[in-house]
Amino acid sequence: MKYDFDHVPNRRGTDSLKWNVNEDELPMWVADMDFPAAPEILEAMRTRLEHGVFGYSEVADAWYDAYIGWWQRRHGLVIERDWLIFCTGVIPAISSTVRKLTTPNEIVVIQTPVYNIFYNCIRNNGARIVESPLIYDGREYSMDLADLEKKFADPQTTLMLLCNPQNPSGKIWDRETLAQIGELAAKYHVTILSDEIHCDLTRPGTEYVPFASVSETCRRVSITCMAPTKAFNLAGLQTAAVCVPDPFLRHKIWRALNTDEVAEPNVFAVPAAVAAFEKGGDWLDALREYVFANRAVVEEYLARELPELHVVPGDATYLLWIDVSKVSTDSKRLAAELRQRSGLFLSAGAIYGGDGARFLRMNIACPRATVLDGLERLKKGVKG
Repeated sequence: MKYDFDHVPNRRGTDSLKWNVNEDELPMWVADMDFPAAPEILEAMRTRLEHGVFGYSEVADAWYDAYIGWWQRRHGLVIERDWLIFCTGVIPAISSTVRKLTTPNEIVVIQTPVYNIFYNCIRNNGARIVESPLIYDGREYSMDLADLEKKFADPQTTLMLLCNPQNPSGKIWDRETLAQIGELAAKYHVTILSDEIHCDLTRPGTEYVPFASVSETCRRVSITCMAPTKAFNLAGLQTAAVCVPDPFLRHKIWRALNTDEVAEPNVFAVPAAVAAFEKGGDWLDALREYVFANRAVVEEYLARELPELHVVPGDATYLLWIDVSKVSTDSKRLAAELRQRSGLFLSAGAIYGGDGARFLRMNIACPRATVLDGLERLKKGVKG
């Protein structure tokens, strides 16, 4: 294999949020990967480092070209240069957007269970959360579009946060479903803020659908957050983009990001992103093969050793959404007991809202040996 994903790096003692745990504990929770970045990215950063001068940076033309080329080649989305705005991260972009596009106590709709930080982005900026729960049939999730329309019809509803692909379930939303969301948004004058940070982490042979690519209506009502950070493990570099086709919305978001001072890059943010999108494709394809092989290992192990647990089928992300309802309907308590009994640190599904109290989230973006260790700990904790 050209790239080595079996090497187990020692991340302890590196001020890692994920690995700031006891020596006998194994963290498989927060969504960053236990793999070094692609060699091509490291080389670009090394070149910048060796220059030795770290003054203020501008967003180079190469950054725009890299985003435009990657999304057209990989995802069939044609982006114009003017649509792109640099941002230090997807979460800062979401918070700035909520603050700019809503007034106090206006409604932001989310589809639960969903990435827990969405709640913070809404509440911290004075808006009100309204949930449109996803439908779980005991195997996988779908959208309740009738319920979504009811929530959009409230004149206080201004914004929807769409997670595409969906975190934590790993669901890739289909074109027809996304088109219906766009039509509802246009009908009720709701803006769709689509978090597409996990879009490159799809099962080999499977592609996600960018919300803005579905129709002219979807494009007009859309604000898309995109970044190399999840796919290439660059979260600590603070590099992302916001894509806004509509000129009126774009001006609002441009003002929001600049007002909040999150629209300027550090010295590594641009060269790392450019290297990822221009030179990192082979590495990413190898990573996807490895991660989804990890997923198969987990599914086979649970079927054999812990049949009372069920991994919800998913074609995106390196996160597993594990149905533990036959063992517990209190995921916070279960996660705490697993950590105490076995040292395995998983995310309690309850923090994602909706029916999350019946689930645990496991991060499998790690060497195979780590996955196997985690499974043995999971078995020990559940059987205990």
